[in-house]
Amino acid sequence: MRIGIDVGGTNTDAVLMDGNKVVSSIKSPTSENVSSGIVQSTRAVLDAAGIGVDQLESVMIGTTQFTNSFVERKNLTPVGVVRVGLPAAAGLPPLMDWPGDLKACLKDQIHMVHGGHQYDGRENVPLNEKELLLAIRDMRAARVPSVAVSSVFSPVNSAMELRVEEIILNEMPDVSLTLSHRIGKLGLIERENAAIMNASLAVFAKRVVTSFRQALQELNVKAPFFISQNDGTLMSAEMVEQYPVLTFASGPTNSMRGAAFLTGVEDALVADIGGTTTDIGMLRNGMPRESSVIVDVGGVRTNFRMPDIIALGVGGGSRVRVGEQVTIGPDSVAKNLLTQARVFGGGVLTATDIAVAAGYADVGNRANVADLKSVDVVACVARIHAAVAAGVERMKTSAAEVPLILVGGGAILISQDLPGVSEVIKPQHADVANAIGASIAEVGGEVDKVFSYSKIGREAALASAKHSAIEAAIGAGADPAQVRVIELDEIPLAYVPGGAVRIRVKATGKLAELGRPSSEGPKTVLNSGKTRETGGSHENV
Repeated sequence: MRIGIDVGGTNTDAVLMDGNKVVSSIKSPTSENVSSGIVQSTRAVLDAAGIGVDQLESVMIGTTQFTNSFVERKNLTPVGVVRVGLPAAAGLPPLMDWPGDLKACLKDQIHMVHGGHQYDGRENVPLNEKELLLAIRDMRAARVPSVAVSSVFSPVNSAMELRVEEIILNEMPDVSLTLSHRIGKLGLIERENAAIMNASLAVFAKRVVTSFRQALQELNVKAPFFISQNDGTLMSAEMVEQYPVLTFASGPTNSMRGAAFLTGVEDALVADIGGTTTDIGMLRNGMPRESSVIVDVGGVRTNFRMPDIIALGVGGGSRVRVGEQVTIGPDSVAKNLLTQARVFGGGVLTATDIAVAAGYADVGNRANVADLKSVDVVACVARIHAAVAAGVERMKTSAAEVPLILVGGGAILISQDLPGVSEVIKPQHADVANAIGASIAEVGGEVDKVFSYSKIGREAALASAKHSAIEAAIGAGADPAQVRVIELDEIPLAYVPGGAVRIRVKATGKLAELGRPSSEGPKTVLNSGKTRETGGSHENV
């Protein structure tokens, strides 16, 4: 027995799982106090099933708190920045491309010291420890609570960052420390940005994790809890305190994992339609496809792993304006949908009202939208479907038709076939797919490193990378018997001697004693105007 909880901007969803069976679920508006929302949701799903907290094996939580905190410039910690890269990396200092209002949240403690490696791991310049000690003296005087460290080509050779860590912790034992090679990829500026971003959230992360612990203690839950990452895997509470940025975009990731679980389809498009936005992504081998480009978060360029997601300003709470031109969103009533939408007695016309007026959504009171002109309803329905179809087309990498899985509470907005899609699937429990995705998440390990094929050969390099990824997954708590490699990318580096190739390997495995989902379950398939119902016990999902 385990509980999955996903705290979104509009709703907090929770599910109680018994093995692979959905026992009970709840969707409720997200409260201002996230911890109280977790308590209420957990109590609700337990009470609905008549289950005691002593029967829980684990609790999995997905949260947007860290993403929102950074984007909104709230609860950020002043950061000391140490870059090991002189003289080569002197031209572009740290934070040079950050927005001014975000820079203002961090103390002016930027230090560059001599050191760094080359692309193949050879030392470029020795680490200047005297310069480092002077930087530490300044940061200690400024009382910075958190420090971010980056070094040239540290993902290839992390020795200098580890040495800097050793020295800083010896001089500043209470500081929170982030090393860039543990978060970002190749690319000094973007990797450094990710480390600084993580360091700025370090104190807030500890506060959030503490509030989660207290919420579960209030319920007398003794089972361990985990927090979902943005690659579809889990982190322990202690790891979240160290690496909060790895939770960024975990909400859409949970929905995609839940979509794969509920349908058994591992290669498909997924549209997660919430109250404010529609997030569209691609499943590959049952996991979200990772973005291969630089990702902008809150105006800062980063290169740590993020799911490849397109966000559209269309959701169940999107405001609808009817006139000479129909507009849907991007503004939304969000978590106030149940009080402000017309079908629920409010005065705001929303996308949900349109779906009800069109006759394909059965929520609220349809009589409240009976005055809408049919021509306006038809135009709005067409606009909603066109927006989602455009997002689907942007996400596809080929002209071939692929399945589209609809999840989220706003999945009721789509009732028609979409171009470029082989079938539209609405699984049972689609409205809480994000919480289900959190509950069935696996533990992962990843390696992103440059190898010289001329020195060690391709087979040895691949074997080394796979072994490291598997060991990382096991070290994070995966069952050794179930760990598998799910992604392997080889990227030759042009104009670099020695047969240099960047190898990225991801391995995942289930937590011990968590069951494996089967590939079948109840779902509705919309395809070429035909609806196919498949039933059966949800216990087999």
